[in-house]
Amino acid sequence: MQFSKSMAALFALLLTIALPAQALEIEITQGVEGALPIAVVPFPYTGKGNPPAQDVAAVITADLGRSGRFRTLPLKDMLARPSRADQVDFRDWRAVNVENLVIGEVLPNGPSGFMVKFRLYDVFRGEQITGFSLPTTQHDLRSTAHQIADMIYEELIGQRGAFNTRIAYITSIRDRKGKETVHLRVADADGYNPQTIVSSRDPLMSPAWSPDGRRLAYASFEKGRPSIWVQEVFSGKRRKLTSFKGINGAPAWSPDGRYLALTLSKDGNPDIYIMDVRRRSLRPLTRHWAIDTEPAWSPDGKYIVFTSDRGGSPQIYRMPASGGKAERITFEGGYNARASYAPDGRYLTLVTRVNGDYRIGMLDTSSGDLQVMSRGKLDESPSFAPNGSMIIYAGRDRGKGVLAAVSTDGRVRQRLALQAGDVREPAWSPYYQQQ
Repeated sequence: MQFSKSMAALFALLLTIALPAQALEIEITQGVEGALPIAVVPFPYTGKGNPPAQDVAAVITADLGRSGRFRTLPLKDMLARPSRADQVDFRDWRAVNVENLVIGEVLPNGPSGFMVKFRLYDVFRGEQITGFSLPTTQHDLRSTAHQIADMIYEELIGQRGAFNTRIAYITSIRDRKGKETVHLRVADADGYNPQTIVSSRDPLMSPAWSPDGRRLAYASFEKGRPSIWVQEVFSGKRRKLTSFKGINGAPAWSPDGRYLALTLSKDGNPDIYIMDVRRRSLRPLTRHWAIDTEPAWSPDGKYIVFTSDRGGSPQIYRMPASGGKAERITFEGGYNARASYAPDGRYLTLVTRVNGDYRIGMLDTSSGDLQVMSRGKLDESPSFAPNGSMIIYAGRDRGKGVLAAVSTDGRVRQRLALQAGDVREPAWSPYYQQQ
């Protein structure tokens, strides 16, 4: 099998392993001009015993500010700090040009629980927009705060929030003897609560979330043999799905969670296969002399896009998930790879080469227009947020690996840097589904 220079570069990019990493830090590098002014007043604890371990209002404030669509009022500029409806004087907030106000409190709820109450107001109308009481625990306080931020975001922006979601990513750490351990980690969307899902002395790559947010599929080179695993995020249980000779990589879940599309070269050439996860049965989707890799499903499950060099350079192709003719859908530039769909199915995000730099692009599948979204030199692994508002990706900044995100309208940019080392291959989770 002959590899073209362009495909060799592609596989070199995909097989790059992360360097040492620690906790995430988030920096807003560009926000929306005219962001909505909002004040989130601290939520007091009005009970006895152990107080909440998290500052709920601070988490909400950070979430809204991080979105780039809100301008949050600093605590020092607040003229009052109400926590109940009868304490609110809207003149205090009109005086500091705040359009919306969030107040709340945390109450004890049973022997080890809490009740978080909040209200959202339109300051200039002097009316309550929404308000809820949410039962929670000490362990789940951050998640509850993210839920409240999601509710506020949806009420004021008109789009479901994605603060209470997670990201998966690959990182690695060298010990004092220079030996490297690679980790697949999961963190909250704001970078907190990083947890190691699996560790290995050998490469781990291509994490992919199941549609219910409960499982991760990934490629592993444990014991020097390529394989694809599926692991439950909460229990840690895992099972090996494939371990064929040659390439076992790029797993992608179908929207119903029943199937995985993946890249195998067990018959000599890298092709796309479909696996029934429960039965572990395989059927080939592509049969071509070219390298076919990086499959991704359309949200309706009817199509699969993938990267192929069958036209002479890496480009994105689409074909029915049931099989059929492959159709090329990228024509701008000599390199387009690693595509995945937006939740609404209208757009694809992908890696495109621009004047020798690898950047994140967004393709309108209807018009074929390709918009360049990022500004780096080696940006890769784009993944849509579950509400379609942002694209997370990996890049380089000042010589080290970082995660970054850009809004799909290009107006909001974030950098999710690491305190030390590098990180690669982010994947944004879907909305978690209770069973």
